[in-house]
Amino acid sequence: MKLSLLNSNLKGDFDLIEQELEIAIHSKTKMLNDATVQLLKAGGKRIRPVFVLLSAKFGTYDIHTVKNVAVALELIHMASLVHDDVIDDAKLRRGITTINYQWNDKIAMYAGDYILARSLEYMTKIKQPIAHQILSNAIIEVCIGEVEQIKDKYRFDQTLRDYLRRIKRKTALLIAVSCELGAVAAEVDVQMQRQLYKFGYFIGMSYQITDDILDFTGSEKDLGKPAGEDLRQGNITLPALYAMKNPKLKTLISTINEDTSKKQMDSIIAQIKSSGAIEQSHAISSRYLKKALSILDEFPANRARKTLREIANFIGKRKY
Repeated sequence: MKLSLLNSNLKGDFDLIEQELEIAIHSKTKMLNDATVQLLKAGGKRIRPVFVLLSAKFGTYDIHTVKNVAVALELIHMASLVHDDVIDDAKLRRGITTINYQWNDKIAMYAGDYILARSLEYMTKIKQPIAHQILSNAIIEVCIGEVEQIKDKYRFDQTLRDYLRRIKRKTALLIAVSCELGAVAAEVDVQMQRQLYKFGYFIGMSYQITDDILDFTGSEKDLGKPAGEDLRQGNITLPALYAMKNPKLKTLISTINEDTSKKQMDSIIAQIKSSGAIEQSHAISSRYLKKALSILDEFPANRARKTLREIANFIGKRKY
């Protein structure tokens, strides 16, 4: 089952958000407009807007207010992807040519900055001051996470704690904040806002760990990039960390660099997959998922809670 099917009851609201995203990225400057439209057309799961809308369902739900948060969070995510692609010198994003590859790094960086600025403009429509404080703190942490990721590239002696802190900033934080800000915009009580943040954090951690597993187990067609590409680019994820507990595998993995051939990567990936590292990584992902589900049990029994549970289970079982 696709994520979109789990939210069919919100289809009209999602269509509205998609329209708003098109409006948000529009620019009178043709090159900038072409670049941002290309990114939008590359698609995405729209996970952050999903969590914004569903979290708002626990309060006073007004799509014309809540949509501003949903659009802002998705734009921040999009901007971070553009900047990531420049840093990684990536050629493909979801199977589509990246902005930096089709144009150049300068255009890509300005496109990312433009998208980020538009996200902040949408957030000005949210009246609660705490919403702006939450978002600004999140952006700060995301930026720190990006710098840490650059610093950690090809650092094969990093710890599990290093990895978990990095994926919190890279992924889990924006999902947690999506839940929290959806609740803030809908004037959900403060205690519930905190619980929704925690739920989003645990889901986000599980989601990113699963993403990192799929980098080794997924097909190039599903991933939109070659399997093992994150590792080849020096991003040491959970399966690699577990595999490196084997001294021989650690020596082998530590030889990886940007020039490592596909044949070499295929051999290393096969050994990582047969080491038990994938199963160990799944176990950690499942732990976070169970924590998220236990928090859900405390929420009011409504359709939003049911959908959040379905999404959590989808994330735990997804194949791409």
